[in-house]
Amino acid sequence: MFICASTECFPELGPKEVLQQLVDLEFTAVELALHEENGWMKPSEVLGDFERAVQTCGDTHRMHIAALSVDIHATGDDYYKQFAAICKLAKAIKVVTLVVPSSELGTPFNEEIERLKNLVGIAAFEGAVVSMKTTIGCMTQDPDTAAVICDNVKGLALTLDPSHYIAGPHQGRSYDKLLKYVQHVHLRDTSKDSLQVRVGQGEIDYGRLATMLTKQGYSRALGVHITPSEGVDHFGEMRKMRLLLDSLL
Repeated sequence: MFICASTECFPELGPKEVLQQLVDLEFTAVELALHEENGWMKPSEVLGDFERAVQTCGDTHRMHIAALSVDIHATGDDYYKQFAAICKLAKAIKVVTLVVPSSELGTPFNEEIERLKNLVGIAAFEGAVVSMKTTIGCMTQDPDTAAVICDNVKGLALTLDPSHYIAGPHQGRSYDKLLKYVQHVHLRDTSKDSLQVRVGQGEIDYGRLATMLTKQGYSRALGVHITPSEGVDHFGEMRKMRLLLDSLL
């Protein structure tokens, strides 16, 4: 396993500035957020100027790109065209993991299965893996539902964010059954009352998680996914998390 950090950790910084900040924090791997809103790069930009996207993503201050986080606002055919362009980008820059959101609660189950099957098929053609996020307010907020979705979509993996099973409506429920599907991980510290607290003040058992992932043969990224909080030394929190995860590896 290795440690990476998401560009979402510094949403106020521009593309070059956020990479330099992560280098200053001594991260050697990064997750790039390709989000239409507040992203490191927009999916529509990838489709609109593919060569520029490849060139931009190739200049990451020598940091390894662990994953691409994808959030597309387009609908219909345009949604899949933008996703296909991102899959081609992933192949060009030698990235396998594509982190995608699951649909909001209330979305018909069969509709979500069909969407994910389409994404998995498009990604597989370019050698990429679709990794669906576990998120409060979405269909994956229940670990049982997340497992059923993965069982129904061959080739689908998970981006495990344990915070959403500690602070969410299913807090206290075991997510061990999901470990066999895990392709990527998002981490911050969390209490039952708050999705993000200062490192060391929450209930995430990082040691147990790392041990359980190792038993599953997991050898990919532990991704730091901390966002700025008012009155908190964000740079210091990022450093503490990196050092904590370093101590486990």
